[in-house]
Amino acid sequence: MRRRQFTFSALSLAALSYCKLSFADASDESNRVAQFPNHAMRLIVPLAAGGGTDLISRLSAAAMAQELGVAIAVENVAGGGGIIGVSTAVRSPPDGYTLVTGTPSLSVNPALRKDLPFDPIADLAPVSMLGKVPYVLVASHQSGLTSIEQLLDRARQAPDTVTFGSPGIGTGGHMAGELFKYMSGSKLLHVPYKGSGPAMNDLRAGRIDLLFGTTPLLSPLIDSQAVVPLGISSFKRSKHLPDVPTISESGVKDFDASSWYAIFVPTHTPQGIIKKLNQAARAALAQPRVVQAIEMDGGEPEPSTPEQLSAFFIQEIDKWRKVVAAANIQAK
Repeated sequence: MRRRQFTFSALSLAALSYCKLSFADASDESNRVAQFPNHAMRLIVPLAAGGGTDLISRLSAAAMAQELGVAIAVENVAGGGGIIGVSTAVRSPPDGYTLVTGTPSLSVNPALRKDLPFDPIADLAPVSMLGKVPYVLVASHQSGLTSIEQLLDRARQAPDTVTFGSPGIGTGGHMAGELFKYMSGSKLLHVPYKGSGPAMNDLRAGRIDLLFGTTPLLSPLIDSQAVVPLGISSFKRSKHLPDVPTISESGVKDFDASSWYAIFVPTHTPQGIIKKLNQAARAALAQPRVVQAIEMDGGEPEPSTPEQLSAFFIQEIDKWRKVVAAANIQAK
């Protein structure tokens, strides 16, 4: 009887201690959320300085800092197609003081790279989408193509004779082309280049037929009528090219290969802190300077809840896994 009483007492003490620890943990987290932020933060941009994403990240960080009342330093940690910068972020404490800009490579790399040193879903927590940038599909004049419908007909009648260029394996332009092939069932021949410049030069010269690119990149060629715009890659038409139909409305239903940028933090960051960061990001996207920068990059601001970004991100990863598997794309 005494042994039973002792066992019961020990279990009761253990349970009481666990409850005290749980209450202490909850209280500690509540205090951290209430005091957040109380010192400077950092935003890791996993790209080299310069370019649209870097500028938008910097302007967003400045606007968020104004909203939160603390400084946010921007650190460019480039390399490995964004892998090095994101790896730096996921190894940081989950306290809300380290943010990272996510781009499409974050959803493509899990399919392309078997040695990825992190799991983007398990190791990152979404905060907010910042904006989306559609691609425009253009054709050379020498190709004779003037519409998506005509492109689909030719690709079906003469498989692998229509060529599309890209800045390289796994880039946004490449993946948009592969998605077009996957969703339309057409067979196009991919021609990878080392950067956008050489691809654009060969497009103008008629050495390749097609190219997916952002409007800031291709607008000069479109405006000068050096190339023919065929379609916009997002669900809705671009305000920059309102007369160009979407690829979805032109025969490849539900096609969407937009570029994007978003804010993430290391997983296990308290939800209360994520909520504060989300509110700051939304406030940033209401500032004219941030809106103007996103529009100059060819996109539109798109604030979201963490849950909306999470659903989008999981969907993107699943989409690119299917495309990469179907095309048997190998990262180099």
